Amino acid sequence: MTSLAVSVLLSLVSAVAYAAGAILQEHVAATTPSRPYAPLHHAGWWAAVVLNGVGAVLHVVALAYGPLSVVQPLGALTLVFALPMAALLVGRGAGPTAWRGAIMATAGLAGLLALTGGSASQSLGGGQRAVLAAVTLGTLALLFLTAQSVHRPIVRSVLLAGAAGVAFGIASVFTKTVAVDWTWDAPLTQWPSLLVMAVLAVGGLLLSQASYRGAGLAAPLATVTVVNPVVAAAVGITLFGEDFRYGVAGTVLALGCGVVAAGGLILLTIERLGSGVRPPHRHATGGRPDRHVPVRGERVAAPRAGSDRHAAGPEVGEGIDVGAVSGPGADLEVQMRSRAVAGGS
Repeated sequence: MTSLAVSVLLSLVSAVAYAAGAILQEHVAATTPSRPYAPLHHAGWWAAVVLNGVGAVLHVVALAYGPLSVVQPLGALTLVFALPMAALLVGRGAGPTAWRGAIMATAGLAGLLALTGGSASQSLGGGQRAVLAAVTLGTLALLFLTAQSVHRPIVRSVLLAGAAGVAFGIASVFTKTVAVDWTWDAPLTQWPSLLVMAVLAVGGLLLSQASYRGAGLAAPLATVTVVNPVVAAAVGITLFGEDFRYGVAGTVLALGCGVVAAGGLILLTIERLGSGVRPPHRHATGGRPDRHVPVRGERVAAPRAGSDRHAAGPEVGEGIDVGAVSGPGADLEVQMRSRAVAGGS
């Protein structure tokens, strides 16, 4: 087996591990809503942590065997793998709108990563690292506080997932700088960067866990999957001198891919907002919907023959007229005149 084939295989297995971890995170969020960030008592959460760790290790090993232009786009398949796996493992299928959004987000991200060029290994100075860490922590705090003030679960979820993606993306940047500057003779010189990496990795994990609460699987996972590499690529372009392939044409194509990926995220968010409509309220006993209460001047039609009735005698919907009381009286008074089911005045 060639090194490229090994790289592709490891990338696919890494995407499956990430997808399985996300499914477990969403399941834990649905079953333990009182602990949105760190349900330490739940074994499923620890299994998700292990799966995410396995996915990260496999991704790094795949980069050792194959080029970045192949490994990074294949990592975008996490979202495509997650939807059928969720339907198979936990019985939560995705509708056509969710599939369209997932495919758009994956295709746009894969194209964007494939067009991102590379450069010689570079690092960041101490001042640049401090500024990047401060800006990142400020951005995470802003997204977190904004999410806490939002009432819609799906919007709060996307904000938290975006914060998680930012944390993971900048953690990757610091990982690269540490790998470039690492020397076994003086390992402790990298401790500030290692500390930032640990804080961002743990923070990203906790934010991603909270993003699944009340928002399903597709939208939070797509947001993390897209924001993570996009943020890392943006830092690579601005601070490491990286560029898009094929010059101006590649830059235009990359912008188009970014628009497609963003459209997929918007489609997933809208799909989740549409599915959040509550069904008609039902009584705690009997399971029947609340009956319609007639208002003044409304004529209620009689039911069909053979319809189900709780008790003898007229009910709402059983040939009842609701009209104003003749003569003096309060405006809110109504007079109900029972009528026969078969018509008549």
